Amino acid sequence: MKNVDSSRVATFVLLGWILLVHSTLAKAQPPNARIGEAVPRDVREIYDKGLQFLVKSQSENGDWSGGQTGPGVTGLGLMVLLASGEDPNFGQYSSSVRKAVRSLIGNQDSSTGYLGNSMYHHGFGMLGLAEAYGAVDDRRVWTEGKKGRSIGASLELAVRAALTSQKSNSMGAWRYSPGSTDADTSVSGSVLVGLLAARNAGIEVPDTAIDKAISYYTKMTAPSGQVAYAGGIGGFDESLARISIATLVYSISKRKDLPQFKSTLGYLVNKVEFTGNSGFGWVNYQRYYQAQALFQGDVDAWERWNKLLIRQLKTTQLPNGSFPGQHGDAVSTSMSLLALALNYRFLPIYER
Repeated sequence: MKNVDSSRVATFVLLGWILLVHSTLAKAQPPNARIGEAVPRDVREIYDKGLQFLVKSQSENGDWSGGQTGPGVTGLGLMVLLASGEDPNFGQYSSSVRKAVRSLIGNQDSSTGYLGNSMYHHGFGMLGLAEAYGAVDDRRVWTEGKKGRSIGASLELAVRAALTSQKSNSMGAWRYSPGSTDADTSVSGSVLVGLLAARNAGIEVPDTAIDKAISYYTKMTAPSGQVAYAGGIGGFDESLARISIATLVYSISKRKDLPQFKSTLGYLVNKVEFTGNSGFGWVNYQRYYQAQALFQGDVDAWERWNKLLIRQLKTTQLPNGSFPGQHGDAVSTSMSLLALALNYRFLPIYER
């Protein structure tokens, strides 16, 4: 198992400040990504209000209640905290970060690595751990007299659970149960992005596992760019959420040469003026993926879409900082803020 040392934590914090201060950085970012430019005031105000809501509504156990609950919700909340750019070990949200990490690790099945509830939750929980790995100092996570697994050890276990589930799946992807033999493009997106984030963090994820999952997505993508749900159930209807998921996984798995990537990205760019809900019923979920897909695929299109998003979120945010949604305020608020978090670019998964 890999351990996070103090030098790695210091490097992460230093990198965060470099990203904030310098307008030209790093090879991975194109000139028009605007790294280091001042974050718009509206973005900062929306994000800060949402953060305060999440901090106040987090339980002492580190999770969130009120609607959908579980490790997936905790993972999303943890990412919102990390994406703010505050020092995760000593900053104003460090206590909330530690509580969320302890919750994820403490509720993980120590033998299977499963994060519980469903593979949806497992995927988002694994993603949260991957983003915390290398940023959060394990030595500060556990209170005195109580010691749990390291973030790296927990992340490796979560990766193993996802790979074990995939091996028993006839389609090479994932559905709600770890033992499911069928798959859908929505659940598979949460797990695959989690695996790609873990690999980006240095955890071993076999190429064959990524290849099988991408093969599943190519079969579910129509020449038009529309993406089916599960084995063609519902057909290739206009679901910007699923189209965004496919665009994102093609991008971060470095498969932009695929014709399916070009078709899904083209579909999204043609709909760039549209920030409402299409085809799925969960507008916050759609925006969460739409933001990342456009940013990874076409920064200019993302910039146009992002301006519309900021205006829309500003008008829908409630006085307490939350955003309403059918799966509970914690889920809708976290996903709305993460759609906005591309303006900061602090999460490793948000790099291009």
